[in-house]
Amino acid sequence: MYLSRFLSIHALWVTVSSVMQHYPSVWGHYDVCKTQIYTEEGKVWDYMACQPEATDMTKYLKVKLDPPDITCGDPPETFCAMGNPYMCNNECDASTPELAHPPELMFDFEGRHPSTFWQSATWKEYPKPLQVNITLSWSKTIELTDNIVITFESGRPDQMILEKSLDYGRTWQPYQYYATDCLDAFHMDPKSVKDLSQHTILEIICTEEYSTGYMTNSKIIHFEIKDRFAFFAGPRLRNMASLYGQLDTTKKLKDFFTITDLRIRLLRPATGEIFVDEQHLARYFYAISDIKVYGRCKCNLHATVCVFDNNKLSCECEHNTTGPDCGKCKKNYQGRPWSPGSYLPIPKGTANTCIPSISSIGTNVCDNEFLHCQNGGTCHNNVKCQCPAGYTGILCEKLRCEEAGSCSSDSGHGARAQGSFTLLVALLGMTGPCLF
Repeated sequence: MYLSRFLSIHALWVTVSSVMQHYPSVWGHYDVCKTQIYTEEGKVWDYMACQPEATDMTKYLKVKLDPPDITCGDPPETFCAMGNPYMCNNECDASTPELAHPPELMFDFEGRHPSTFWQSATWKEYPKPLQVNITLSWSKTIELTDNIVITFESGRPDQMILEKSLDYGRTWQPYQYYATDCLDAFHMDPKSVKDLSQHTILEIICTEEYSTGYMTNSKIIHFEIKDRFAFFAGPRLRNMASLYGQLDTTKKLKDFFTITDLRIRLLRPATGEIFVDEQHLARYFYAISDIKVYGRCKCNLHATVCVFDNNKLSCECEHNTTGPDCGKCKKNYQGRPWSPGSYLPIPKGTANTCIPSISSIGTNVCDNEFLHCQNGGTCHNNVKCQCPAGYTGILCEKLRCEEAGSCSSDSGHGARAQGSFTLLVALLGMTGPCLF
């Protein structure tokens, strides 16, 4: 009986493994750019949309402070506990490693104890504002996939702005405002992300949710990426086809989650009160122990690998593309205009490969080795792909409904493939989140 049960389980696992090999991107990973398949014409390449795995992007950033001498410790300085202005036995000294608080401690790996953190100088020059800009730069376009999380050791600031740049810091736009009093600080009514909708997801809001002063258990500030994804993918991010469809068709939405730089503008430290205590200015400062920024290199769905070499990130481009973001076709592969890959149809997407220029291949438009017709098309005399119903393009790489602007998330064979896999998963009782 046990042998029979084992053999049944083994057979079931082989079936599931086979399905997962055929549909590697069903969970939304898009972690394969191409695979070899067997057709009536022999072994050919099947190209798919692909992207690098999401990771902690703070491993690759450069940090800049403005003013540059705002870090405490030069000269050495004594600062007070936030909740008790008379407890002033803490020292910051840049020349002593145990007492120094340099900027890199915002990104170091640490356990719960001891806590390491960057710290600013105290508010000695009141009423001059104590303001700091912290700029995080990647020299690469990246796509955010999870919440930005900032952990303060000093108490969360009374006023702060999170900003983004899409052009390497030449121009900036606000991501979100934070304040204990939004109306007083920024002339904005307070809101939270839960007040937004699909139609207002790009609205820049001011929130009072993360600006409680001295509470020792309230150290974290969020910029909520996942809550915005949830407007399209559902609260558990299971309907990824809907999110991918929106990202494919709405450039402003995709740009909203895309950055080259982030800037944290600290405008007023935590005071816990309306008026600043001018007699105890050493209790006012900024201190940040951790910043998390999760995302992936933007490779326009043409690469799964992003390498960090000579302090610079760059995509290892596939699909005959090139450039830091795989944003153009390689030389001699400009037979049609460059296009980013597409997430749809699920699960493999559309690669939109660059094809050889006519001048470089003569009349050879397709073959059975490198330029195979996609989506079930057949190559006719090396000069034309004969496409099945529903597909068009030089290599049958596009859905016909795209040209008519009538594609839905279940268009094409990819949706049918996902449906088969979902049915199998349901029969097996398997559950799990879709990961962006």
